Amino acid sequence: MTEEEWLACANPLTVFALLANKVSERKKRLFAVACCRRVWPLLTDDRSRRAVDQAERAADGSVPELEIVAREAEDVYPDALTGEEEESESRHCPGATTRQWVYACSAVAFAAVAPVISDREIAIVTNATSLAVADVSDERVVQADLVRDIFGNPFRPLTFSPSWRTGTALSLARQMYESRDFSAMPILADALQDAGCDSDDILDHCRAANATHVRGCWVVDLVLNKS
Repeated sequence: MTEEEWLACANPLTVFALLANKVSERKKRLFAVACCRRVWPLLTDDRSRRAVDQAERAADGSVPELEIVAREAEDVYPDALTGEEEESESRHCPGATTRQWVYACSAVAFAAVAPVISDREIAIVTNATSLAVADVSDERVVQADLVRDIFGNPFRPLTFSPSWRTGTALSLARQMYESRDFSAMPILADALQDAGCDSDDILDHCRAANATHVRGCWVVDLVLNKS
């Protein structure tokens, strides 16, 4: 696969396959979480939402109760399916079908699997969350963009200079990471450029119009020295 093909690919698993042996457990977990947060409105049970939150926390450190939380997430949907048709409106999530609700809930259980998340779980989460929405094709396009946002471009390895981690850059990156609000990415680009960053790949990623950014974004991670 060429760089041009990889950048244009709309299949998240194909995009991910090129990276699978070169990425951290943390980033894989954050990608799974990002997919689940895309279907957050369907996660109407507190156990599902807690599992997403705990899985995200686990990416940055040990969460001893993650295994318990994952099991609780598994318990959300099986018994509730009794008597419900797949394509009928779910009594648990008005406006969504039972099938969509089940796909969303099941994805969470795999995203929160402990102690590590495998490529198999990544595939399950990606497929389940895409099938949970009305337009599967559009969702897979977004998921492919999430892969590129979190893992970066494998065709363009770069070196990040520690001198670019100024107080302003660090403050902006931390704020976006904690809040999950990445609207300040263009401002981060300015701060990095002021610090001497001359990488077009970094600056363009920050300034790209309508870009999708989530926790684990490769530029924010570089600033925060996370891998």
